[in-house]
Amino acid sequence: MRRLFPVTDQTSAAGDREDREWSLDELAEAYAYPGGEAVWLRANMVSSLDGAAQHDGRSQAISSDADMRIFGTLRGLADAVVVGAQTVRTEGYRPARAREAFAARRAAAGQGPAPAIAVVSASLDLDFSLPLFTGPLVPTLVLTGAAAPPERVAAAQRAGAEVVVAGDGPGVDPRQAVRELAGRGLVRLLTEGGPRLLGQFAAAGVLDELCLTVSPAMTAGEAQRIAWGPALADPSRFALASVLEDAGFLFTRYRRAPGPSA
Repeated sequence: MRRLFPVTDQTSAAGDREDREWSLDELAEAYAYPGGEAVWLRANMVSSLDGAAQHDGRSQAISSDADMRIFGTLRGLADAVVVGAQTVRTEGYRPARAREAFAARRAAAGQGPAPAIAVVSASLDLDFSLPLFTGPLVPTLVLTGAAAPPERVAAAQRAGAEVVVAGDGPGVDPRQAVRELAGRGLVRLLTEGGPRLLGQFAAAGVLDELCLTVSPAMTAGEAQRIAWGPALADPSRFALASVLEDAGFLFTRYRRAPGPSA
């Protein structure tokens, strides 16, 4: 893995531009959340060269070993991983696990042993018998609206999930979801999609950072882009923060740019 941007005399001397495998500590330093107590929502997505967020409905086919190391690192730094219900069903989500490589770092930051998984769902059409709900190290959160089906709310609670109301209607308000998580001390937030959820966060103006892996692959077909939903009135502007490269994969990181369009 090589650092392509930013490059300074100091980073060049440290060998950041050499093609080598980075340690998890080095990746953790590269992807550290901003300091302070403010909530920060970052997204982690992968895209093919032609803009597909998945192949045959899953992202694995356009991913790589290095991409998965960064995926694990971002989870290891987060307080909570926010994910849409469809992604939970499609990708077969399991509870986040404690990893020894991040134990000291998490303890120093006052974090629990693993991030909580927060599932966003209006209908709560989820299989609450899965380990994600019945056997997590940290209780799984289910974000839903005030009009969610009461019987499904009860089913989630029986399975051990914590139901969080984050919307006045059937669905979840992205701004309220972020506020509810922050109110529980979960301020280092990571969303892994899917495209519909990322589109909602982007439209609501609460996405602070996008970690986008550009895969050196073409898929064609009709796969979704990384964000899907109604178009924004004005494009949100992001500034490039860093670029890493490994085996033709580009690991980019963009932060929301200041200004009226951010």
